Amino acid sequence: MHTIVQVLKMLGCLGMFLYGMSLMSAGLQKFAGQSLRSFISRMTSSTPRCLFTGFVVTVLVQSSTATTLMLVSFVNAGLMSLYNAIGVIMGANVGTTVTAWLFAVSFDGAFSLGAIAVPLMFLAFIFFTRKREKLKSLGEFLMGFALLFLGLSMLKDTSFPLLSSDGVRNLLTPLTVYGYFSVLIFIVIGAIMTLMLQSSAATTSITMLLLAVGALPFNLAVAMVLGENIGTTITSNLAATVANESAKRTARAHLLFNLVGSVIVIVLFNPYIRLNGLIVEAFGFPNPCLADFSLLSSQNPADAAMKAQLEGSLPYAVAIVHTLFNVITTLLLVWFIPVIEKVVIRMVPSNEEEKEQHRLLYISGGLLHTAELSLDQADREIEHFAQICYKDFDYARQAINETDKEKLDILKGKLVKYEEITDRVEYEIADYLNKVCRDEISDDANTRVKSMLKIVSEMESLGDSGEAIARLIARKDSNGKTFDITMLANINRMLDLVDNAYKVMIENLKKPYVDDITNAQEAEQAINELRNELREKHVSDSEKTDYDYICGVYYLDLVCELERIGDFMINISEARLSKPKHAIA
Repeated sequence: MHTIVQVLKMLGCLGMFLYGMSLMSAGLQKFAGQSLRSFISRMTSSTPRCLFTGFVVTVLVQSSTATTLMLVSFVNAGLMSLYNAIGVIMGANVGTTVTAWLFAVSFDGAFSLGAIAVPLMFLAFIFFTRKREKLKSLGEFLMGFALLFLGLSMLKDTSFPLLSSDGVRNLLTPLTVYGYFSVLIFIVIGAIMTLMLQSSAATTSITMLLLAVGALPFNLAVAMVLGENIGTTITSNLAATVANESAKRTARAHLLFNLVGSVIVIVLFNPYIRLNGLIVEAFGFPNPCLADFSLLSSQNPADAAMKAQLEGSLPYAVAIVHTLFNVITTLLLVWFIPVIEKVVIRMVPSNEEEKEQHRLLYISGGLLHTAELSLDQADREIEHFAQICYKDFDYARQAINETDKEKLDILKGKLVKYEEITDRVEYEIADYLNKVCRDEISDDANTRVKSMLKIVSEMESLGDSGEAIARLIARKDSNGKTFDITMLANINRMLDLVDNAYKVMIENLKKPYVDDITNAQEAEQAINELRNELREKHVSDSEKTDYDYICGVYYLDLVCELERIGDFMINISEARLSKPKHAIA
């Protein structure tokens, strides 16, 4: 019964640690918002800056996986190239070692993480009570930081008695007697544990504890650290399995980096072990390669002193192993970023056929680590949606001017197909945005989501207009009517104005917000004026005996449908306004 309670306590501490990490990451990204995105975009102009950015961001969010998922967003949104993302990943791998050092320092009693956590909780509560959204997000970040610290502190106290028990020793000892094969076994164990816990920092902390209580020899603790570095890449790769090619390439780059580093260390395993031992010894600690818990007797005062010293120093040894692995791998592979980029592009080639199906290109299979960062991908997808609508309009223009029956039938089929495409794309983007709203988001993000939902709804209406034009042409042809030269010339004047309005709309969609849409208003006003002019001309011409009134009705209906397209586009531009205004009548 006592053992069960200890296990539950350990799992509770792990849960607190992991929840704190998640809360801290979400709070930071909501607090920083666009500033964090701008910082990362500005700080990736060179490889050293990429490395520094990855290190700093990962230290702040305490998770290389969270950083990698952010990178997926930035690559998708066009804020960062794949080349720069690989550099940031390398820096992130070094940044993820900071948590290991925090745990190592707290392990020997140099300072208490728990003592820091309690005042942080009070400070976080004060920020939580503020009305400003930014201060609440800061409070969320500090509360996450406090829970992370408290979880780490309690993990040591609750896990030490459990992991030092005979049961754990009896479980692990049979796996340690196979020499080099045991190294491979513990690499797999480290990877699986990291995948299950979704955090290499948590698994590294457990490795420190197992080593400190003598349940693992130093070489197999090193093997677990290698596995942890591989396991931390699995989460992003699993998330990318149903995502777009940019997400897959970024995830593959993370996997390739850690995998190549691990292979190098495995090949040079014994020299690497000795190098770590010498570095630990240089810090004034006993060389873990020369120490063996099984040879130390608690009855002997000298052995007991050595054992106590080892228990305090071995966590530092694991932190050094973790850091050395990532630093060496980064220094070796930073020169080969172009090669890594080419390899991952070969691993995930572009699928042109899939793009022709007009599937979502920038929204990955699942939401990103926080709702705030998911909106960049949605924005990019909306730009792509606008291009789909513009292509639909081009087919409509061709259909209006086409005289060959077979070619016209093909074009009418395309217009019907594009109506179905715009319906599907609108649904998928709206569904994604609704999932974003299920999480707690800032007021700015909430306003942004509403704007996006309005935009995709209007874009779906653009697709409906394309199909409506196809139906008009079909009815006109079934009644044997043909537009005369003057009608066709006037329709093409209207088409030119709508084409210009499309270009203006697409330009306005390139920014999350615009302060002025005079360009869109002028384009829409020109369409309205031409519609009024042609409508008046139709009324006056209908009084003439040689005027084909039925053909004129189809002609005016087509002009009005094109004017409706202009209405949808001005609504889209208005949705991009920081302070939306009423549409032009």
